[in-house]
Amino acid sequence: MNKKLTFLLGAAVSLMLGSCQAGKTVADKQAERPNILYIMTDDHAFQALSAYGHPVSQLAPTPNIDRIGENGIRFDQGFVTNSLCGPSRAVMLTGKHSHINGFEHNSSVFDGSQETWITKLHDQGYETSVIGKWHLVSEPNGFDFYKILDDQGEYYNPNFITAEGEEQIEGYATDIITDLTIDYLEQQRDKDKPFAMLMHHKAPHRNWMPALRHLNKFDSVEFPVPATYFDKNEDRTAAREQMMTVYRDMYEGHDLKMSNEYGSSDYRYDPWPHVGRDRMTEEQGKAWDAAYRGKNDAMHQANLNEEELALWKYQRYLQDYCATIASVDESIGRVLDYLEKTGLAENTLVVYTSDQGFYLGEHGWFDKRFMYEESMRTPLLMQFPGKIKAGSTSDALVQNLDFAQTFLDIAGVEASDKMQGQSLVPLFEGQTPADWRKSLYYHFHEFPGFHSVKRHYGVRGERYKLMHFYYQDVDEWEFYDLEKDPQEVRNAINDPEYKEEIAMMHEELAKLMVQYELEPFDTWKEKFKKPFSGPKNKLGPWDPAEKKKMDKRRKAWEAKQKAKKEAAAK
Repeated sequence: MNKKLTFLLGAAVSLMLGSCQAGKTVADKQAERPNILYIMTDDHAFQALSAYGHPVSQLAPTPNIDRIGENGIRFDQGFVTNSLCGPSRAVMLTGKHSHINGFEHNSSVFDGSQETWITKLHDQGYETSVIGKWHLVSEPNGFDFYKILDDQGEYYNPNFITAEGEEQIEGYATDIITDLTIDYLEQQRDKDKPFAMLMHHKAPHRNWMPALRHLNKFDSVEFPVPATYFDKNEDRTAAREQMMTVYRDMYEGHDLKMSNEYGSSDYRYDPWPHVGRDRMTEEQGKAWDAAYRGKNDAMHQANLNEEELALWKYQRYLQDYCATIASVDESIGRVLDYLEKTGLAENTLVVYTSDQGFYLGEHGWFDKRFMYEESMRTPLLMQFPGKIKAGSTSDALVQNLDFAQTFLDIAGVEASDKMQGQSLVPLFEGQTPADWRKSLYYHFHEFPGFHSVKRHYGVRGERYKLMHFYYQDVDEWEFYDLEKDPQEVRNAINDPEYKEEIAMMHEELAKLMVQYELEPFDTWKEKFKKPFSGPKNKLGPWDPAEKKKMDKRRKAWEAKQKAKKEAAAK
């Protein structure tokens, strides 16, 4: 073929391609932009996600959630900036630390007028929606559609808030949220637009109520007890004074579903029965009671001593927690199957994460809040065919602070200069750029507050961790060598062997505080030395005195239940 003919053919092809591009409608161009499906659970510990290989998860695997990592990337060092439900969500939306976005603790109210990645994508033509748990108090802003749980939400027959009002839907929350998500994608969205959707599960938040079909799923499983389950925390004031110990602080009725006595389906102390067993239909309640009756009767017959009962409570906790996650795994499988069936998977970034990590008996605890690994670290999986290499892993230090800029980067929308994270896109091939961050900043603000975890902030590096607990009479530093002490049981702050490393981490912390627009502690510490005079947290005790009051109310409640039973027997 001569050069002239080759040139003419090339020109013709170019004209044809140009004509095709010029003929594309706005809808065509919108449809080419990637969709984003952000799936977030509440309090899903990385230890309970089998992609991470922890012994607990091997006994209670999550094969459907694992599919996301198999199809894409698993982040092995994903962390949060503030391990608490509402603050974590505010950071995810804004890409700004809690002290900047204004939502520092769960009694805050989110300022929806500030810019988020959702509002920016909405302004650029994305259809935006959120279904499930919101927990930011204010009305969702920037969403074309929302159907959110009322406050924490309920596992059974939950109430949902929409722009039109509130409604109760019969069924199990995880199943309902899944149904609503698939229905919206199939029936309600504008299919000429790319979508950015938040699918937020309540599960596996306290009080770990499994679906009826899973109530006995792990009854025969004996989960490994953490080596630190009976940790005394002798050199750590904040860890010693917390109120989140499984065998001491869980409510025996609400959390552990323990009955008052053999042969009974009357449960022990439950400060919130209206969100648990009392919310069920008669049919649901009968199935629930039948599932727990035999297990509780066996516990009564065993005549357990104090240590045996503490270990029994751990097994009940893990059995219910993992059974609650079983429905989440089914949910993810249904959603992934839908995306694949409809072809949406090919152009959709799917993210699976939790608002923070959670303790599964480590240090004897449940809940989160602390800067120790189990609560600061969170699971993070992503898939995006053609953009993320299947089966990739990353050990780069990443945070929920990075999500906003990542999603905007993928959508081709410029991030706000007020956002404080980094786009994760450079990590999608499993390689870490040489200039990637080497440390992370953390700050927990909710004290006085539920579970009585002291305020603290700190820095987490690639090997070392430095944290500072502060409030009134507490002014203590802790330092850990994560390589030699991965369970964080030895506070080495006074160990001369680490003098240089501690100094280095102090310098790194100071640098991060400047980077994230925080004044040095000495400039604001006086504020927190004054006795707290604010309103009491409606959710529970703040200090030992409040705990005594709660115990007194619990005993009065138990006496009332006993009297009621005796009266019925007559």
